[in-house]
Order: sequence, then structure tokens, then C-alpha cells
Amino acid sequence: LSVSACSARQTYQGYSFDNKKLSEIKPGVQDQSQVEAILGSPSTRATFARANDTWYYISKHTSVIAFFPPVVKNQRVVAIDFGPNGKVKDLRDYTLKDARNIEPLTQTTPSTGQHLTFFQQLFGSVGRFNSVGPTSPGQIVPTMP
Repeated sequence: LSVSACSARQTYQGYSFDNKKLSEIKPGVQDQSQVEAILGSPSTRATFARANDTWYYISKHTSVIAFFPPVVKNQRVVAIDFGPNGKVKDLRDYTLKDARNIEPLTQTTPSTGQHLTFFQQLFGSVGRFNSVGPTSPGQIVPTMP
């Protein structure tokens, strides 16, 4: 039981590549509907739809042992660019060797306004509400339920 707890757990995520189907995609031949019929829908598309659209097919194989962080064993991204005529313009195949580590920026954007403490936020609204004065006969005053 203790040995099985330390065995690696394999996970496969994303698109399941079929190299035979992928080899059918030729620049200048297929359009988007034909690519979708051959490969299926992409994992994701370029953020902004435009005449030169890009489709991405993404897969990742990771291994996890016990409580340690996952280790990426294999990763593949196929990017298919479409030209203005809607036909395949370019096909790029990236593997784990092409991956690059990035450092996210830790800067923050300053915002205008007040910086309130916890107690200022908690008690800041006390006394800021208008009181309802006397009403004349026949006047309807909305009430909160």
C-alpha cells in the first residue's frame, strides 16, 4: 500500500494527436471547415477573430509523485495559420524543446482614490444616510422589505 502511494500518476490533457491526420493538412489546400473535419475543433483559437485566423491544438503529458509538483513529460502545440482567403497558410509544430519559461510581471497598477483602513471601511458609512422626514397625508413613502 505504501509503495503504491509513491508511484507516479500519469495525466494526459488536451488534444489527442493522430500524425496520419495531421499529415493530411497542406498549406494552400484546405480551408477552415476541411481542417475541422479532419482534425476536429481546435483546443483554442487566436484571441481576436480576423481574416488571418490561427487555430491551436494543444496536448500535455504530466507525471505526479505523491505531493510533489507535477513534471511535464511531453507537450505539443500545433498552430495552424489561415490566410485572408480562408485556406491554410502555415502549420507549425512545437514540442517541449521549444517551450520557454516566462517570468510574470509583479508590478501593480496604481489606482486613484482613497486608501481606507479596515475600520474606515467598516464604519465609514455611519451617519451618511438621509433621514426620512414627516410626510403629508396621502403621500406614499417607499419602504424596504
